[in-house]
Amino acid sequence: MKFGQPIFFNLLWLLPLLVGFLIWALHKKRELTRLFCSPNLVQKLVSERIFQKQTNKAVWSVLAVFFIILALTQPRWGYEWEELRQEGVDIVIALDVSKSMLAEDIPPNRLSRAKRKIADLLQMLDGDRIGLVAFAGSAFVQCPLTLDYSAAKLFLDATDTDLLSSQGTALAEAIRTSVKAFRSEDKKSKAILLITDGEDHQGNPVEAAKWAAEQGVKIYTIGIGKEIGAPIPDPAGGFKKDSLGEVVLTKLDETTLQQIALETGGTYVRSVTGDLDLEKIYLENINQKIEQKELKTERRKLWQERFQWAVFLAFICLLIEFTIRERPAQSTSPNQ
Repeated sequence: MKFGQPIFFNLLWLLPLLVGFLIWALHKKRELTRLFCSPNLVQKLVSERIFQKQTNKAVWSVLAVFFIILALTQPRWGYEWEELRQEGVDIVIALDVSKSMLAEDIPPNRLSRAKRKIADLLQMLDGDRIGLVAFAGSAFVQCPLTLDYSAAKLFLDATDTDLLSSQGTALAEAIRTSVKAFRSEDKKSKAILLITDGEDHQGNPVEAAKWAAEQGVKIYTIGIGKEIGAPIPDPAGGFKKDSLGEVVLTKLDETTLQQIALETGGTYVRSVTGDLDLEKIYLENINQKIEQKELKTERRKLWQERFQWAVFLAFICLLIEFTIRERPAQSTSPNQ
C-alpha cells in the first residue's frame, strides 16, 4: 500500500483540535442548561439520551473528517505492471573548444553563446539521447549518450578551452569521434550537431563525412562567427599574432561545412549573431525527418487508486450523523 499525496497526513493534526473543540462545546451546553434550570427541572426537560446523541453526532463528524483527510492522501493498493517504451533519436553535439572560440565578436564570446544555446536545446529534448564531444586539434567524448539531461548539462558547464592542449580545428577527427560515440551498428536515428568557428587545419573532413553517411549519420553543421573573421584573445593581453606580428583572424570555411552537411543529408547554418538555430534544427529536421528508434524499455507498477472507499466511508459517517436527532419527534394527540 502507498499514498499518492502523503503530505495531507499533516492535516491529521487538526483532529485533536476538532475533538477538543467538540468536547468543550458539549460541556458548555451542559453548563448552560444547568445554569438556567434547576437539577430537578433539567431531568424532566432534558433527557440524558439527548446528551448521548450529541456525543454520538460529534463522534461521527470526527470520523467523517478523518476519512476525508484519508481520501486526500490518495491511498493506493493493488497494482498492474505497465510496459513503457521510449523512442527517440541519438544526438551527438560536437563542440569546438579551440582558443578561437573565445573571440568576442559574439558577446560575451563564441563559446559561451554556443553553450547557452546548447543548454536551451537540452530543455527542449524529450526522449532523445544526447552526447557531447569536445574538439580542437583532437577530439574526445566529453559526455556519453544519455537520457539524463541534467548530467549532460553538468558536462556542458565543465566544457572550456582548457580541455585540450592541442589547438587547431580538426573537423575530421571530431566527426569520427562523434560517430564512434553512438556505440550502435544501427544505421538510423543518428544525428551530429557540429558547431565550430574556424577553418579545418588537418585531415579530410569531407571524407570523414562520407564515412559518417555510410554509418547512417546525418551531420548538421553550424558555423559561428562573423564573416570578416575576428581576432583571438591572448591570455597575456591583446590578441594573438603570427610570426610576422600580424593579428591572427579566425575565419569560417563555409564551403567545407556545407559539403559536410551535403554529404550526409544534413543542413548548414551560419550564425553571425550567436543565434545557432539549434531549436529550429531539432524541431524541423531531427525531430521530424529522422526516423526514431526504441531507446529504452522498462516496466513500472501502475497502482490502483482507492480513495473512493475513503470518500464513501466519509459519506456514510455524515449520513449517520445527519439521521441522529437530538430532540425526540413530537407525537400528535388523537384528541387534537
